[in-house]
Amino acid sequence: MSDIAALERRLSAALERIGRGLEARARATAPAVPEGAGIAKLREALEKERSANAQLSERVHQVKQRQETTIAQLERRLARMTEQLDLQSLEMLRLKKANARLMSANQALREASEAGAVESRLVNGSIAAELEALQAERRAEMAEMEEILAELKPLLATEDARGA
Repeated sequence: MSDIAALERRLSAALERIGRGLEARARATAPAVPEGAGIAKLREALEKERSANAQLSERVHQVKQRQETTIAQLERRLARMTEQLDLQSLEMLRLKKANARLMSANQALREASEAGAVESRLVNGSIAAELEALQAERRAEMAEMEEILAELKPLLATEDARGA
């Protein structure tokens, strides 16, 4: 029996040494920070990432708003320029028609003059056609001036805003 008691002591001592060795090894490989502090650091890092993510989301939102505003401005500008182009096209058509009538009236006046029979009706028609052509030309010039002013207004507003 004494052999059994000696074996038990030796086994107990060996198990104690193994336990101490495992504890020492666990301490050596475990982080120096207590477990509660490690979780706190992880939570802090998580909060930093959430904050950075929120800031990036806000930036994306702002960029998107600026882009939508720019697109809306460009669409309004396109609509305005389309209207101006339509107006100019109409004025050019009027100008062409008036010039065609003027050329026709002048041709008739020239032929009557060559024949020696200038009639007042031909002179009046020629003058009326010339007046119509001049008015059409003036309307075309006014449409062009309106287009120029429409382009200058935003630039002047920008300069006023900078100066204020």
